[in-house]
Amino acid sequence: MKHWLTLFIFCILLASCGSSKKVTTKKSTHKPRVTKVDPKSETPTDTQDTNSQPSEETQPKEVTGTTENYIANFSAVAQEEMKLYGIPASITLAQGILESSSGNGRLALEANNHFGIKCHDWTGDKIYHDDDAKQECFRKYKDAKYSYRDHSLFLKQRSRYSKLFTLKKNDYKSWAKELKAAGYATDRKYPDKLISLIERYELYKYDDNIDVEETFIPAVEGETYTVVKGDTLYSISRRYNLTVKELQELNSLSDTAISIGQVLKIK
Repeated sequence: MKHWLTLFIFCILLASCGSSKKVTTKKSTHKPRVTKVDPKSETPTDTQDTNSQPSEETQPKEVTGTTENYIANFSAVAQEEMKLYGIPASITLAQGILESSSGNGRLALEANNHFGIKCHDWTGDKIYHDDDAKQECFRKYKDAKYSYRDHSLFLKQRSRYSKLFTLKKNDYKSWAKELKAAGYATDRKYPDKLISLIERYELYKYDDNIDVEETFIPAVEGETYTVVKGDTLYSISRRYNLTVKELQELNSLSDTAISIGQVLKIK
């Protein structure tokens, strides 16, 4: 009995050793690591699409020197006004910079009005703009140089500014203070602002070597006007509420040329 039991166990062990084992190979499920990029962060250099980015040459550049550009554009005009009317070019430029925001204000951009001159008895083109009150009437010019001329006439032809013309032409500080004293501006810091602009941008240098000519108040006799230096047909027409065409027709003029001493009909 024991012999058969031993033999049975031996056969079972032999059969177990001789059988083949099945080996199952599992397919790897490991995925390669992917680097995720935060959309708010900068795109990695090696994956950046350079064709979608503007080149350095096409990148918008910050505009600088606006006030410097304004001075370059209007310094000669201010000097001409100084020569004709005796108003320091430094003062005129500083007022233009301050009141037109260096030519970027609405009145300057849309109406060529650099000094905020209101309509009053103006018969030319107009623009309406909120100032001391809503939608006030301001003069509109075809060219900014006419705004400069009206600024000169505004100061020269009003008696309350007469003290200005007794001051030295290179004394910009006194001019700035007297403008405020005469009522040109209500801002108590107006003189300081003008002086600061003049000194910051060295506008006083435009007052040098300018021979100021003696400028007379225009002569008007009844229905005629005698042309003085600095006059244009445009400035005369505006002064007397006429159009250039009407002034030409009154005086049988075929163009806009006039000469000093010429007598023009104004009515």
